[in-house]
Amino acid sequence: MAELEAREAAARGRAEALRARIAELTEQLTGEEELCSRLGITRQTVLEILGGGDDHGWGALEGAGGAPGGVEVEQAGDAGVRAALRLDGPVARAGLEGAAAPVRVGAVMVAQWQVGVAEAVLPVAYRDVLEVLADAGQPLRARQIAAALGLGEEPRSVEGLRLKLKRLVKRGWLAEPAAGLFVRSDHTTESA
Repeated sequence: MAELEAREAAARGRAEALRARIAELTEQLTGEEELCSRLGITRQTVLEILGGGDDHGWGALEGAGGAPGGVEVEQAGDAGVRAALRLDGPVARAGLEGAAAPVRVGAVMVAQWQVGVAEAVLPVAYRDVLEVLADAGQPLRARQIAAALGLGEEPRSVEGLRLKLKRLVKRGWLAEPAAGLFVRSDHTTESA
C-alpha cells in the first residue's frame, strides 16, 4: 500500500510539473503571437510608406503634385469604393510619436482618444467610419454607415461594423446619443 501511495504522489508531482510547464509555454506562445501581430502590422505600414501598396490594392501614397501624404481613393475591391485618408511624412510620424498607447484588440490596434491624438493613429477602416460620420453631420445607424462604406446590408456586415462602432464609442472617438445611433464625439468634431 505504501508503494501505491508513493507512486500516486510521484504521478501527482509530475502532473503538477507538467501543468506549470504548460502555463509557461502558454505564456511564451501568447508573447510570440503578439510579436507576430505587431511585426505583421509593421510590415504592412512599411510597405504603405515605401509605396509598395498593401493587401487592399492601394498604391503609393501621394498628395497634390505627387508629394507624399494626402487622400487616396480605392477604385476597386470586394467591399466597393471607399475613401481612405492616409497621412505619410514627418507630420504624421510626429503625431504618432505623441499618441497614446494603443489598446490591443485582436490584431488591430485602436488607440484611446485624447487631446493631441490625430485620427491617423486609427486603422483605415476606422478612419473611414469617422469620415462617413463627418460627412453626414448627423447621427447614423450602423446600416446607414455600412451602405455609405459599400459594405452592403447583409446582417454579418452590419453587425461587424456595429462592433467597430461600439469599440470607437468605448475608446472616445464616437458617441451614441441614442441606442443604435452613432455620431462623432464633440471633441473629435472640434479637432477635425
